[in-house]
Amino acid sequence: MIGALARMPSTLRTFGGSQVSNLVGLLIVAGALALTLQHVLQHSASFFFQILIIGIADGTIYGLIALGYTMVYGIIELINFAHGDVFTLGGYFSLALFPIFGIAEGKAGFGYVIPLLVVAAITMLLCGVVNVAIERVAYRPLRHAPRLAPLITAIGMSSILEGAMYLWRGPNSLHYPDLLPLTRFNIGPVNIGVKDLIVITFALVLVVVFTLFINLSKLGKAMRATAQDRDAAQLMGIDINRTISATFFIGAALAGAGGITWGLYISSVDPFLGFITGLIAFTAAVFGGIGNIPGAALGGLLIGLIRAFSDSYFDSSWTEVLIFGILIATLVFRPTGLLGMRVPEK
Repeated sequence: MIGALARMPSTLRTFGGSQVSNLVGLLIVAGALALTLQHVLQHSASFFFQILIIGIADGTIYGLIALGYTMVYGIIELINFAHGDVFTLGGYFSLALFPIFGIAEGKAGFGYVIPLLVVAAITMLLCGVVNVAIERVAYRPLRHAPRLAPLITAIGMSSILEGAMYLWRGPNSLHYPDLLPLTRFNIGPVNIGVKDLIVITFALVLVVVFTLFINLSKLGKAMRATAQDRDAAQLMGIDINRTISATFFIGAALAGAGGITWGLYISSVDPFLGFITGLIAFTAAVFGGIGNIPGAALGGLLIGLIRAFSDSYFDSSWTEVLIFGILIATLVFRPTGLLGMRVPEK
């Protein structure tokens, strides 16, 4: 999809990077903000802040998923459409692990903190192993094939994962144990739930730790070098295959953590959850700047806020239309995203 921009007519590519397109984009954003403000003023301030908290919580989860998309694209220029289903798999794995660790609904408390963290770690590990296996079996043999081949393969892997979850637990939504505290407290006109704060904090900690890992660790430097120039990185002694496998593992681990967080926050998962959630997270990655890690986090946050405000202040049936309209507008007017930079074609 992103690579197709290179084959656009020159007039459209020029328009997409011109000052005129930036002005058109700013006018669209200004109009949307003015319309939203009009609807916001028709409701109370407490309602606004409640929706804001929900949007931030959703946005941090989308950010976790978007990081996986942007990492893989940054290194091998592949849109891994199976990534959203790995996110769902995180919810399924954790549901299967809860009984093993004695975690059940109705018994929530501080005594469950350690078991929950252990389940989260095991789930992230399992999701990482699954994604590495997908990369080894489905993507690595096609690494030098035309771009359409791995793209079709990614769609096929998505269907395989959905089918596996369908056969494993059936087609219906599964109830996820409500383990987070339901306590709420007021700060002025704002009513905040402890559940919201836990979800936001957990996701933000993961994003910050991951960003520090990419910037400071030896493997993170190898990943950035591989993303910048794979051949030069290999000449400098970097094991390309190991680095790419590590990228798939870390991206899937974050997606698995997102699956647990989603289950704890929304209290349900189903085998096809990853399809629409993955597409929304992909939109977030493109919106923030595909291949840009801070951009993926920012894009996830903004898409979460847009979705929350659209559902609450406008007709919710138009929310997905709006989100995918943002995807199309980003690809046309600013293909590099909010924080992306133009780089020469490799």
